[in-house]
Amino acid sequence: MKTALVLRHVGFEDLGSFAEPLTSAGYIIRYHEVGVDPWDSKRIADAALLIVLGGPVGVYEADAYPFLRDELATVRQRLAASRPTLGICLGAQIIACALGARVAPGTKELGFAPVTLTEAGHASPLRHLKGIPVLHWHGDVATLPAGADLLATTHTCANQAFALGSNVLAVQFHPEADATQGIERWLIGHTVEIARACVDPVDLRRQAERHGRALREAGRATLAEWLSGLHASSGRLADVGVIANSR
Repeated sequence: MKTALVLRHVGFEDLGSFAEPLTSAGYIIRYHEVGVDPWDSKRIADAALLIVLGGPVGVYEADAYPFLRDELATVRQRLAASRPTLGICLGAQIIACALGARVAPGTKELGFAPVTLTEAGHASPLRHLKGIPVLHWHGDVATLPAGADLLATTHTCANQAFALGSNVLAVQFHPEADATQGIERWLIGHTVEIARACVDPVDLRRQAERHGRALREAGRATLAEWLSGLHASSGRLADVGVIANSR
């Protein structure tokens, strides 16, 4: 069976609602606890699907968090081979950085709000998220990598999602967050960040109650469609020259 290898940086930021469509598509889910489990670049690079989840560190903080160097190198290896790779929040920034884009602190987005889909976004699996308030939880932003298709934006973050062909998808927001079950773990785990952002956790909890069910269903539909469109390595990344521009 196919393996979906999931790089998890903090315990409560897991696959959430994405677990169900993965198992339905025939994947065995294996978590790699970043910074805890021994790094096996070959195993990670060779997985049928790699999913890089979010986390509270910045991709530019490799001196403080050396594991980021291994992640960047392995993700870059997969991208060079057009291996199916999905990045969420920090994972999206790692993909962007591996492709030579700039990642830096930006305006913090924390809470539920819809994204604006581009023309390419409307034609992509993200179409299921049209008009759905998604969970935003980030302060860093990435520029659009060369050769990528911009899929979604917000007024404070120009690059909310991008794709490279059918096999690489990166989303800045959290379509996987199952706010019907797991939002309390986020509120506890990110209590310092919430306080610094002057955001009311009571309001976040109410937003989760209001939008959680719709986001869960739309997120599942988004991932299911993306998984159905995955193809064998096509070499598109090498064709457009983005690997040559990577760091």
